[in-house]
Amino acid sequence: MSDYDFDLFVIGAGSGGVRASRVAAAHGARVAVAEEFRVGGTCVIRGCVPKKLLIYGAHFAEDLKDARRFGWNVPDCGFEWTTLRDNVLADVDRLEGLYKNTLDNHKVELIGERATITGPHSVKLASGREVTAKVILVATGAWPIIPDVEGAEHGITSNEVFHLDECPGRIVIVGGGYIANEFAGIFHQFGSHVTMVNRGNTLLRGYDETVRDRLLQISTMKGINFRFNAKMEKIEKNEDGTLCVRFESGDPVAADLVLFATGRRPHTEGLGLETAGVELDEKGAIKVDEYSQTSCESIYAVGDVTDRLQLTPVAIREGHAFADTVFGGNKRKVDYGCVPSAVFSHPPLAGVGMTEAEARNTLGTVKIYTSDFRPMKNVLANRDERALYKMIVDATTDRVVGLHMIGPDAPEILQAAAVAVKAGLTKQDFDDTVALHPSMAEELVLLK
Repeated sequence: MSDYDFDLFVIGAGSGGVRASRVAAAHGARVAVAEEFRVGGTCVIRGCVPKKLLIYGAHFAEDLKDARRFGWNVPDCGFEWTTLRDNVLADVDRLEGLYKNTLDNHKVELIGERATITGPHSVKLASGREVTAKVILVATGAWPIIPDVEGAEHGITSNEVFHLDECPGRIVIVGGGYIANEFAGIFHQFGSHVTMVNRGNTLLRGYDETVRDRLLQISTMKGINFRFNAKMEKIEKNEDGTLCVRFESGDPVAADLVLFATGRRPHTEGLGLETAGVELDEKGAIKVDEYSQTSCESIYAVGDVTDRLQLTPVAIREGHAFADTVFGGNKRKVDYGCVPSAVFSHPPLAGVGMTEAEARNTLGTVKIYTSDFRPMKNVLANRDERALYKMIVDATTDRVVGLHMIGPDAPEILQAAAVAVKAGLTKQDFDDTVALHPSMAEELVLLK
């Protein structure tokens, strides 16, 4: 019998923590997981899943209008935010139940309390209970950053946006990353007047420039307002409850809601990591090696708290690899090459591999192939919105090193195409594949 209460104690029941717990338990480990809020973490409870459901709801705004061009006698339709909100939150409850069942079925003890580390093999629960474990895994994710400006308490983050009492008539979204662009598209389709405020002059840093420029063009055409190089000075709350966002220069912006989407920082504050000598980087992320082990031999970390790649599927893979390595006798690490990602903006964009700038800087000589077209559905719907697909090819080897696209269903199409990029296929391999017609995806094998 072990000298410890558990073989593995996990702090955080998000995507990475739940996967690690389940797999470690399947390998025979005695596992407990502590979660101070809800099981499922950011993705399930207050991130990817409820956001994607809002995006589905937002799409009906244009779909209902387009339906008339396709012969459907659709009357003017009103939108009820509370109906969608409540249905989304109900589905989140359902998914949390499934996550709890998964832990229960694998005999993982779920502890609904905050846990802090008190040493290399010990944690203390909020109730005062002391627990020991041979191995501790930190999987506490990341937390929204709130700008340091006067009146910031009048704004909200993506944590609270799913619980609004009403859809705002005017919303200011602060930030230029994927969360900002996704909620800009969502609220615009729901009828809100949207203003995006960005300290810099670039949207979606890290994505291919051609694709992100197309999103800016389309978003502007739809009526979303942008304020670039805009530094907030303060947020004032008026007597009627409305807000006024003031800047160091330029006119103020009136709003009913201010949403901060200015990035996320690793959620390490107050965890007691210093008691075990766990090292953090300058951003507060836990430093780990390729097997997710920290500077303390008995403590590991996975997911956004390590700030490697803040993506749910990556956290899941890290959790699984950790459990196999430590408890399954199968030492393995995660491959971070060619990880696809998407922005569920309106329209969505997706990419995998190198951007054009990265390829030119890394490879030197590259070939660029593009297709700039109006999807068939948009043509009949009388919409001018165009899709754009872009392929980056190593001119020396003909290998496809990057694929980037914006347009309807781009993430769905890219997932399959990412397999080809990961496998190292060539442009000729794409050319040799017969097109599936009529489809948008066929443009990938017809690129010129």
